Amino acid sequence: MAEQACIAKHLHHIAIAVKDIEDTVKFYQDTFGLGKIDIVEVPDQKVRAALAKIGGTELEFIQPTDPTTGVAQFIEKRGEGMHHICFEVDHLADTLKRLETKGTRLIDKTPRQGLAGTIAFIHPAATRGVLIELVDSHAKR
Repeated sequence: MAEQACIAKHLHHIAIAVKDIEDTVKFYQDTFGLGKIDIVEVPDQKVRAALAKIGGTELEFIQPTDPTTGVAQFIEKRGEGMHHICFEVDHLADTLKRLETKGTRLIDKTPRQGLAGTIAFIHPAATRGVLIELVDSHAKR
């Protein structure tokens, strides 16, 4: 049996890039009845972000705080909308090593801290045009 490169436990979240996070959060709360949603600053990623729990998954809203970041460039080029999907995995560092060994193009070769735990991104060129984030929510730093 071939070794699996990555075992996704479940869809952790879908991220939406936005220009105004407060307005977006209010819209989702008013429209879909979502409860309290905390907005936090993530300085190393140069975004303001919020996670909204919906059943067994979450929506993540990300607003760039610097016009030179990838999220800001995404909005400038494509407008607001879905930015990436995120799968939860165990042992993220090992998963990244297996993916790299198989030749998968990675943005992050080592895990880093994210809003939901330790994270890493797979390049969209390797995933048929979809930016994919992997998160190990049990490995929070």
